[in-house]
Amino acid sequence: MATMMDTTNERPRHPEKEHKPDNEMLRKPSWIRVKAGGSKVYEETRNILKDDSLVTVCEEAGCPNIGECWSKKHATMMIMGDTCTRACAFCNVRTGKPVSLDIEEPGKVATAVKKLGLAHVVITSVDRDDLKDGGARHFVETIRAIRQKSPATTIEILTPDFLRKDGALETVVAAKPDVFNHNLETVPSNYLTVRPGARYFHSIRLLQQVKELDSSMFTKSGIMVGLGEERNEVLQLMDDLRSAEVDFLTIGQYLQPTRKHHAVKNFVTPEEFKSYETIAYSKGFLLVSSSPLTRSSHHAGDDFNRLRSARELSL
Repeated sequence: MATMMDTTNERPRHPEKEHKPDNEMLRKPSWIRVKAGGSKVYEETRNILKDDSLVTVCEEAGCPNIGECWSKKHATMMIMGDTCTRACAFCNVRTGKPVSLDIEEPGKVATAVKKLGLAHVVITSVDRDDLKDGGARHFVETIRAIRQKSPATTIEILTPDFLRKDGALETVVAAKPDVFNHNLETVPSNYLTVRPGARYFHSIRLLQQVKELDSSMFTKSGIMVGLGEERNEVLQLMDDLRSAEVDFLTIGQYLQPTRKHHAVKNFVTPEEFKSYETIAYSKGFLLVSSSPLTRSSHHAGDDFNRLRSARELSL
């Protein structure tokens, strides 16, 4: 039986999953190998984040690349707390009733960005359906604080879908992040079981609206494979994203956090990932990252430079 207790306050990390049956956890194939943490730079990164009690998606979502990224002082900040109001079947972020926003958090994030010396930073968040604007204003304050303390740092945001939050998207786009990322996560046929609180075509429309509001802003989206999707569904998803003029697509392998989470249906081979990459480029994406360990913010700084170069070449 899998345990999902939050040891800090001894409550279930995922109370909505407690009574669900266990799913088998498949043995990982040989091509999924990650670098462990523990280097001096890794510890420095951890201490900087710990000093201001900052939350990272690296830890909360159990990212397999944390050892590599933190050893380079790269960390993805997760704002608005560590508790999500959604209950996606794939995600390891804590679910439940979140606490009030920390008005000092934008400044704390900006301070950490400066201490880490980040040339490019990714800011994401939990879903905050409890807030009238879904946390849009908090994103804006964080962007402003980073620009004030580290004006040379480029900013990528990975946002929730702001479902039924009128005006939220416009508020965030007006703050002019360098990259606007919103992940589809999976193909539409999986939404009821994998991402029940979201709506596939709302997410497509959200990305399309970003381009309508600011055509110069880079847009990005990502999915996981291995959730039971069919190949033709992935190709259709690519077409849907291109119809919304999305610039950058990431595709990575879904890794099951616990037995209570959605099961891994299959491990996609590196050759299949390469095939997806080739097809995605043929459909017009400026940049594609497709591999078993690809994640939204993995190598984000290098990818941003490649993205700018790809646009310049296309023009």
